[in-house]
Amino acid sequence: MRTTIEISNKHRSILVSLAAQKGLRGYSGVIREALDFYIAHQTNVADAKRDILKMKGSWKPKETKKFRSKLTELRENWKQL
Repeated sequence: MRTTIEISNKHRSILVSLAAQKGLRGYSGVIREALDFYIAHQTNVADAKRDILKMKGSWKPKETKKFRSKLTELRENWKQL
């Protein structure tokens, strides 16, 4: 299906370059690939969020406290890892 979208000159230039690298005449194939990737990623993120929310309340309070402590430690020291 043909449609019209607005993109910046910078994005168009990059799309044309990427299409040329793939040996394509236009950049529709690059757009399709990007949309497929984006949609799959968003679906995976939504599935992961749903799965995580299903686990709410499955940890005992002691386990939760231990995990939060380790997570806080990792976040404070992430640059050193």
